[in-house]
Amino acid sequence: MPREFALAGILFPSLLPVLLISASLTWLLDGLFARFGFYRHVWRPPLFRLALFVCLFGGGGLLIYG
Repeated sequence: MPREFALAGILFPSLLPVLLISASLTWLLDGLFARFGFYRHVWRPPLFRLALFVCLFGGGGLLIYG
């Protein structure tokens, strides 16, 4: 897979779609976790949110480059 792709003559890194998908999934899962009260069982919710994003982004990056 190429390291970047061109869109309207501008080069973008190939991890940009992974970043956008990871951020969207994190936002959706965060809403679900908040709605069902999952964060009552988490020590630090902001740290959990960051770890969730890092895991999703890392997993997506491994799917592309792994």
